[in-house]
Amino acid sequence: WQGFAPGDGQGYLLETTYADGPTWLSDDPYRFVPSVGEVDLYLWAEGRHEQLWHVLGAHYRPHEGVEGTSFSVWAPHAVAVRVIGDFNKWNGIGDAMRRLDDNGVWELFVPGLGPGNGYKFELLTRSGEWVTRADPMARYTEVPPATASKVGVSLFEWGDGEWMSRRANTDPHNSPMSVYEMHLGSWRPGLDYRSLADELIAYLHELAFTHVEFLPLAEHPFGGSWGYQVTGYFAPTSRFGHPDDLRYLIDRLHQAGIGVIMDWVPGHFPKDEWALARFDGEPVYEHPDPRRGEQLDWGTYIFDFGHSQVRNFLVANALYWLEEFHVDGLRVDAVASMVYLDYSREDGEWAPNKFGGRENLEAIDFLQEVNATAYKRNPGIVMIAEESTSWPGVTKPTASSGLGFGLKWNLGWMHDSLKYMHEDPMHRAYHHNDITFSFLYAFSENFLLPISHDEVVHGKGSLLHRMPGDQWQKLANVRAFLSFMWAHPGKQLLFMGSEFGQPSEWSVDRGLDWWILDQPLHQGLQKLVGQLNRTYRGTPALWEQDNDPAGFEWIDGGNAAQNVLAFVRLSRSGEPLVCAFNFGGNPVGPYRIGMPFAGTWNEVLNTDALEFGGSGVGNLGSVEVHEEPYQGRGSSVELTLPPLAGLWLAPRRY
Repeated sequence: WQGFAPGDGQGYLLETTYADGPTWLSDDPYRFVPSVGEVDLYLWAEGRHEQLWHVLGAHYRPHEGVEGTSFSVWAPHAVAVRVIGDFNKWNGIGDAMRRLDDNGVWELFVPGLGPGNGYKFELLTRSGEWVTRADPMARYTEVPPATASKVGVSLFEWGDGEWMSRRANTDPHNSPMSVYEMHLGSWRPGLDYRSLADELIAYLHELAFTHVEFLPLAEHPFGGSWGYQVTGYFAPTSRFGHPDDLRYLIDRLHQAGIGVIMDWVPGHFPKDEWALARFDGEPVYEHPDPRRGEQLDWGTYIFDFGHSQVRNFLVANALYWLEEFHVDGLRVDAVASMVYLDYSREDGEWAPNKFGGRENLEAIDFLQEVNATAYKRNPGIVMIAEESTSWPGVTKPTASSGLGFGLKWNLGWMHDSLKYMHEDPMHRAYHHNDITFSFLYAFSENFLLPISHDEVVHGKGSLLHRMPGDQWQKLANVRAFLSFMWAHPGKQLLFMGSEFGQPSEWSVDRGLDWWILDQPLHQGLQKLVGQLNRTYRGTPALWEQDNDPAGFEWIDGGNAAQNVLAFVRLSRSGEPLVCAFNFGGNPVGPYRIGMPFAGTWNEVLNTDALEFGGSGVGNLGSVEVHEEPYQGRGSSVELTLPPLAGLWLAPRRY
């Protein structure tokens, strides 16, 4: 129906009288001017709205002096759009949205509607079918398996100003970074965002990690995906509480001096029909050509990186987590699947780019844009690539045609070193290249060394399980390996459970094997990880020149027969740390190596120490280096190398 009223049309109410007598007084949503402004529409049309979350989605706010919620959604192919929810008993006939422009933004302000209401959008497709979808820009959702979006509002007041100020003036690529990777739901099941704060902070302080990295926290319907099949890119999963509860957790971590990295999945999304897939009945977020729009391995859709609005959606999403949740870095998942058109495809299953090549030019442009934008707007953050190939220039600046990441996971190091450690010490001499090869390319990118969740699933077993020998030997191998990992050029990341030698493979459906810490040998490994981190953080030689060949020198890299290697790490001022490793099952000594200079050198780390569960073989805490030339150096020393162990030696400064 329609009617005409005298006056300027401002400030009127509708009085509806029903046949059975009741009368309902309501405001008219259509008397309000659009809540999305012309500048916002222009920036969105250009694909340049860096704070898109302030515009699209559901926003509880005053509009023309009236409290209510404005809804807006991008649905370029829709014939009509309605908002449905608790407030209208999920019947959208009276809440049809208005199309604001040719680009497909639909909007409606619903007066009187407050936070907490569930809602979705109904869209009429060009084929004449009504489909129901969750809000792609929802910032709050129902708890899965429920799928509705919710009107959310943040009342959180941050207390991490000191951290954020310090972050803006810190170069994370040349600072200590030791990352504890964890799946929030299975670390200690039953904890939510808020209750996790105290326990996690105490644990990370005990082990002295600098950062924690959460597996994806954006909303996902299937817990078994570990968070990697995202349906709500702007909504923290409600499994663990309200979005402000996640803000509380991050705020507490920052106040405790711990950085926060979040796994981010911009490469693909699931085909759930209520979410992003064929959003308005046709491809919107995914590429319309299945050769570029479907990820065959995972049964998901691939984002259309060449579409300006889709790219804007993803760039804004990265900024949303960095700016609204104060996340200190994003680890970008599956970069190789984005940059190669033929990734995991046979001939005939992919289409080349305009130059006839297999590079996904649109995805490359997107990655360069998101990295450049994130670093420009948020100094001190770090963008990390999980890239599994030898793609050149992953961590080179975009101005030099690189992808612009700050760090890249060194998956080659991970594969080769674990392969070496899996061998029985009797056979390692034949595989020495596996433990040394990574040094040939250690400075070709800015690397992070990962022992991640991917290495303790799908039948691979736990890190402990992959080591040879009996229980003591397995734990000794892990101790030696971790000391090598911490000493190797690059940052480091360790998945939860590996720090105390979890015996079983990780499962998302149960907690860690915390009970194993009743055993002294596992307590010793956990204690070693804390000591590794504390020594690492206090030793600039281990992190100041991670990305500079000047920070590394070989001492003995070819001693395959004894399963031994030794090298020097150097700080910018030239302060050395000598690292020697015996991956054999017997002590080696006297073992002479060349040293940087003469004097007393302290054994700052010995993984075979009794306190770590070792056999107690070592050098009584220090050694005297004499001016006796050896291995091209003016000074040398004879060491005793414990079995399956690592030693770190630093010059004593009086």
